[in-house]
Amino acid sequence: MSSILEEIETKIAGLKTSTTKSNIGTVRETGDGVARIEGLSDVMLNEMIEFPGGVFGLALNLEETEVGAILLGDATKISEGDEAKTTGRLLSVPVGKGLLGRVVNTLGEPLDGKGEIKSETFYPLEKIAPGVIKRRSVSQPVQTGIMAIDAMIPIGRGQRELIIGDRATGKTTICVDTIISQARLNKAGEDSRSKDYRPLYCIYVAIGQKNSNVARVLAVLEKEDAMRYTTIISAPASDSATNQYLAPFAGAAMGEWFMDNGMDALIIYDDLSKHAVAYRQVSLVLKRPSGREAYPGDVFYLHSRLLERSARVSDEYGGGSLTALPIIETQAGDVSAYIPTNVISITDGQIYLETDLFYQGVRPAISVGLSVSRVGSAAQIKAIKQVAGKVKLDLAQFRELAAFAQFGSDLDAATKARLDRGQRIVELFKQIQYNPLPVELQVAVMWAMQNGFVDPVPVDRVKEFQNKLQDFLETRKEPLLASIRQKKQLDADLEANLKATLEEFSATKPVG
Repeated sequence: MSSILEEIETKIAGLKTSTTKSNIGTVRETGDGVARIEGLSDVMLNEMIEFPGGVFGLALNLEETEVGAILLGDATKISEGDEAKTTGRLLSVPVGKGLLGRVVNTLGEPLDGKGEIKSETFYPLEKIAPGVIKRRSVSQPVQTGIMAIDAMIPIGRGQRELIIGDRATGKTTICVDTIISQARLNKAGEDSRSKDYRPLYCIYVAIGQKNSNVARVLAVLEKEDAMRYTTIISAPASDSATNQYLAPFAGAAMGEWFMDNGMDALIIYDDLSKHAVAYRQVSLVLKRPSGREAYPGDVFYLHSRLLERSARVSDEYGGGSLTALPIIETQAGDVSAYIPTNVISITDGQIYLETDLFYQGVRPAISVGLSVSRVGSAAQIKAIKQVAGKVKLDLAQFRELAAFAQFGSDLDAATKARLDRGQRIVELFKQIQYNPLPVELQVAVMWAMQNGFVDPVPVDRVKEFQNKLQDFLETRKEPLLASIRQKKQLDADLEANLKATLEEFSATKPVG
């Protein structure tokens, strides 16, 4: 008898039982991508709720008698009276280098048909931004390859720089150019095997865009071999408002993985106007009280908590960075609308694109007067500072004088010289899309402008002069470009070398 008891006791001791505690409620009503659930007493904000058929929801409204949840996945599978249970988990997405080169949806699931994404690490969509103690000041440049931006409105690693303008003024193009520029720098860094080389990985979040636009961006990045450093998160216009609202947070989580692991990343939100509209739709369906322009009261917090996650962290915490380029679309150039003013006040500066300039053929159509970078020259290498110091002032004065010059023909010599110089700067800063310039070429071209080599060239032939100069430098003066790239500042030897090179080039009479 005792042996039987002992055997039973050992069997009981060896039994492993796993129990999970979950709260169960009932779906009271469902519709418009939202479910209202009764009976879920212990549920956290943003907790995942499981429905029948493998559909999940996110608890957004915690009320006295019911919970309002937004649905992820096929909402048609859920009907009134269904069971809903808590999971104790927050919504997470896969992160890591396995996502580079891929196109994914809001939940990190592949959309490109290249097989599943293997990732062992998951990050929650919502995360508290790094505090003041963890941060350090922005001092390393993000070279966009766009001369007007790198010279006048520099962007640093860890900065948030807003790109704002009407539709079809080139906002996405600036971001795509930046990704291409960084991909080329990454490739050059890999080939050089330099110990100072720090790659910049890119994440492009398309919110409420047409699928054809996302496909166009993907095609350009693949053609330029930039996708190997890039992840695209697509929540197109055909996707649910829930997915459009969550997509930027998924992108921020993927970018934070690079930052937390001591690497640098760049995230582009294209665009946050559509993101705010998606959030407004979700909020109104959840019957949250609406405020100005029918947006909910916490729409400022929506964007501030997203953009504050971009930072440069100090070396004790890994020394990584996450740079954000949010895009805002204005209506008829109205920068003082609700969402534009919100995002302007959150970011560290803005690049304002003007429709009038765009149609005058000044592309990128950057308005010098309204654009600013609050990081400024701290995010420039010394060589750019040396040649671009006065450019922004010269251009701003030119725009002011040009407005008055059209009223009178009698201009004094000094005013005429300033106008001529301004026109040449405008011509130099014009750039065709998907053609970023390396920083050493920018330095050489601006040095030529500052030292009077562009002044004798007729205004309508300045671009031709610049293109020929760039070809001349790349084909015959590669050692000069390499020394600018390595030294990152212009010393007496380099200046003498530049002067001799430009005199040699001018002697060839490049524009007749």
